[in-house]
Parts: sequence; C-alpha cells; structure tokens
Amino acid sequence: MADLVAAIESPDAETRDFASLPVPESYRAAVLFKDEQDMFDGLPVGDREPAKALHIHDVPTPEPGPGEALIAVMASSVNYNTVWSALFSPVPTFAFLERYARTGGPAARHDQPYHVIGSDLSGVVLRTGPGVRRWRPGDRVVAHCLSVELEDAAGHDDTMLDPEQRIWGFETNYGGLAHLALVKANQLMPKAAHLTWEEAAAPGLVNSTAYRQLVSRNGAGMKVGDTVLIWGAGGGLGSYATQYALAGGAIPICVVSSEQKAAICRAMGVESIIDRSAEDYRFWRDEHTQDPREWKRLGSRIRELTGGEDVDIVFEHPGRETFGASVYVARRGGTVVTCASTSGYRHEFDNRYLWMHLKRIIGSHFANYREAWEANRLVVKGRIHPTLSRTYPLTDVGEAVGDVHRNRHHGKVGVLCLAPQEGLGVTDPELRERHEPAINRFRTT
Repeated sequence: MADLVAAIESPDAETRDFASLPVPESYRAAVLFKDEQDMFDGLPVGDREPAKALHIHDVPTPEPGPGEALIAVMASSVNYNTVWSALFSPVPTFAFLERYARTGGPAARHDQPYHVIGSDLSGVVLRTGPGVRRWRPGDRVVAHCLSVELEDAAGHDDTMLDPEQRIWGFETNYGGLAHLALVKANQLMPKAAHLTWEEAAAPGLVNSTAYRQLVSRNGAGMKVGDTVLIWGAGGGLGSYATQYALAGGAIPICVVSSEQKAAICRAMGVESIIDRSAEDYRFWRDEHTQDPREWKRLGSRIRELTGGEDVDIVFEHPGRETFGASVYVARRGGTVVTCASTSGYRHEFDNRYLWMHLKRIIGSHFANYREAWEANRLVVKGRIHPTLSRTYPLTDVGEAVGDVHRNRHHGKVGVLCLAPQEGLGVTDPELRERHEPAINRFRTT
C-alpha cells in the first residue's frame, strides 16, 4: 500500500504506473460480522454503540467484473446509513447482501460473513473490468452510491426507479470505509481538484440527495423566491439543502438544534433561523400523541420570520418526530419532500391539512447518475462546498460513527483511509484559495 500511496501523491505518475502496481490480495476495511448481527437484540436503538459492532479487519480483494472498477480509497465519510448499518437497525444489512446475491452472477460474491460498509469515497482508479472505457487507472475520482443493474425498462427514464437499484456500501458489499473499494464504473465522477481527499469524500451521498430532493424535477423543483423550511440545517444533509436554497435564489428558514449550528448557518448567509432547542419545541406529548399546538406555534414563528408567509417547500428528513409539523406548516398547495426518517419511519400527520389544503408529499431517495453528476459538477466548480467538520483515521471509525449517532457533529464527519494525513490531494490551489473560507466553514477543533 505504501507504493500505491506514493504513486498517488507523485505529480509525475501516469496511467501505466498505476496499471503496473500489484493489487494486494487483501486490504483493511471497516466491517460488520454476520455472526454478530444479533448482538443488540432487545436493546433500544438509542442505547446501542456503533463502536461495538464495527471492526477494522483484513478482507480478500475482489476482482472487478464487467463494468466495474477497483478504487484505491484515500478518504471516505460517515452517513446516517453507516449508523443504521452499525446499529443493525432497522434490519441487519446482511439481509440486503443475501437478497442481492440471489440475483446471481457477480452479485453472488456480495454475500459474505462480513460487510464492508461506507457509501462515500474519494480516491484513484486502480483497476477496471471489461467494458469500462471512460475511466483509466490513475484517474482521481469520487463515487456516488447508486448501484443499479438497468436490465429493467423501468430504470431507463430515472435509474432510481430501477427495481434492482441499491445503495452501495449499505445494500451492497465492498463499500468506501476501507483501503480499497469495488464500484460500478457508472458510479464514478471527477474529483474536485481544489479539495483535499477528505473534503472531496464528504459531499457525495448527501449532496446528491439534497440536489434531487430540492432542486430536481424528480423532487420539489425549487424555484427562485421559494421559501424553504430546512430541518437539521447544520447537519450532513441539511447543510447542502441550505447551500442549494441560497444558490438558487430561494429563502431558507433553517431549523437547528444549537447556537453553534445557528452560527454556521449565519456564516453561510442565512437570515432566518429557528433554534428548536432554545425555543423548546415538543411536537409529541408522549410516545403516542402529537401536540398540534406545537405545530401551530412553529407556524406562527415561521410567519414572524417571513412577514406573514407560509413555506412553499418543507425539506423533511427527521421523519416521525417532525413530520406532523411539516405537513401543517407547508402553505396551501405547498410541498413536503421527504427522505431518510432518522427519528423513525412511521410518520403520522393530520390528513385534513394535506387533503383540504391541496398539499403534496413527495418521496425522494438518493439521486440518479445525471443528478449526482450535476451536483458534483457544482462542487468541482466551487459553487457548492463540502461541509466537513472533523476527520478521523480509519482505526477510529467507531468513534466517528458514534458522533453521528449521538448528533455530536456538524455537517459531515470524514474518515482517512489510505491518505496518511489531512490536507493532501489538492491540484488546483488557485481555485482553493478563492473558496478557502467557505470550505472550512464547518471545521471544528
């Protein structure tokens, strides 16, 4: 691996140099073990510790098949699906791997007694399988997380509708929290030259998800002047939604959970912020009963900030805890666009406020290749910036995932894989200099 890292960091290395490097028979990875998938049974999700389930372990290197690429991973990042994986909740991910393997062919090798997790990466193409023409060894890349077969007609208008679409590193094996990763070639996109490895690894999943959910015609179709309520605006997903609202001429109303996150939103240029902790919103009276008075209090607070207007779009991802309020506060004819449901999947809302006020609920899940490419293009051009706050070495991945599980983070949490230290990988220092304050906006000590 030392020779590989040296070649990656050499300004003179060429395609033939990478092609001639030997591929190791095994590599280090963050894994879950199948024989431990019952370890948290009976324990509430909030009491589970990701570090107990995650292991750094050597696994055999897979051979890239047709249309696939083997990537030397310099850095990765933690997403909420990484948390779900490590908590074995709502179901252990080994069920996904078994289901994928039953489709046969190259998919069979994904059913292993271990699961290499992680749905982001930045790195360098090491090998390509038969039929890969666009990418060559030595190319600096990031990967989006949509793994799709495209053998069904349903996927050829929007690949997210393909019945065999999966999230790489969550519903497939050989993910990005590792020294090597196996991806389909149509997951690859150019790495932003002005970003470090760890910064470039941070946007992938959340940036593409926010783009589809808020900007794309497949999502809310945000337009100039729309007022957008963004839950968790200081977090991994919400921080990109906030950037898209500002860049697209919309008016964000950012909901955060602390003054520190409010300060980050103000630094991005947000004027209207609701600190839900300081204002003590409690949308549930108990485990089974919501409090509509709190919905109305939130609606009144929003109208104070907007000069009497309700929001056109609600950017939803907390799920159960906030969904009733989200449906209530959207304007007549407005849109609630939802994904993830990090506080629970069983949503409850008063349908009178949806049906009689002609509102829409749109389900959104990750992004297709075109949407992911457009979202990444904006990162490459320095129009959308990474929201990386802290980076851990791969050996401390359990602590990194625990930070996200406990909401002890801002923006995104990064993980160094093959990169020996932070700050490497920049090949366009001039562009970086122009955007350095925005790139470092989420950094914490």
